[in-house]
Amino acid sequence: MDHVSLLLVDDEQAILHMLKTVLLKEQFLDIDTVTTGEAALEACSNKTYHCIVLDIMLPGRSGLEICPFLRQITDAPILFLTAKTTDYDKLTGFAVGGDDYVVKPFNPLEVVARIKSLLNRYLPSKATAFQQNNQEYVKTSSPNTPQGVYNYGRFQVNELAGELRVEGKAVTCPALVFQLLLFFCKHPNRIFTKSELYERVWGSEAISDDNTVMVHIHRIRERIEADPSNPAFLVNVRGLGYKLIKPGSMSRT
Repeated sequence: MDHVSLLLVDDEQAILHMLKTVLLKEQFLDIDTVTTGEAALEACSNKTYHCIVLDIMLPGRSGLEICPFLRQITDAPILFLTAKTTDYDKLTGFAVGGDDYVVKPFNPLEVVARIKSLLNRYLPSKATAFQQNNQEYVKTSSPNTPQGVYNYGRFQVNELAGELRVEGKAVTCPALVFQLLLFFCKHPNRIFTKSELYERVWGSEAISDDNTVMVHIHRIRERIEADPSNPAFLVNVRGLGYKLIKPGSMSRT
């Protein structure tokens, strides 16, 4: 489980310590802990997690209030910790984007079992999505490139591992920044408008926001470009949109 990243969100340090101790014994080695919803949002904006354990009763904004905002930046399964036991409360948790819940007080081994169950559903589904949507990549990639890795020379994107490597070094990448970069990698040398990018990556039901796309373009360039102010890979085609240039076709239109 050393490839799985977990985020634990609870304002009770004793619960965080107990859960982390048990999870470490179960070979979950990459575990972050925060005590507020705002800190959870910041953590998910800077790192890709595979599962989030989220307490409902948090200081400031509750877990129920923060969950929809988490859903805008991560598709990782969310396991609610709740002291509330009514069907209404449970249904509310599912309605705002939760995937499962455990009622306090709980046996920490039950939490571990629930996390493993969520991961068993989540991680294979990511692999299946890759297999279904990767036909273009399979046709155009080098035969020496491992399946699921988009190699652009200076940087590589590993879809199944959710990893960006630049000049051989792993670079942290927020979930939506990674998803936007991955979309470009799957469609090299093709121009997309900001509205097209928003619809394809954020979803057709999201409210289009050109500034959001531009911010994420900037964050990608900060990671993959030697000189973000003069990009060689992710370029703007004036009046048309953006495209990711594949090595060997470095002309700019």
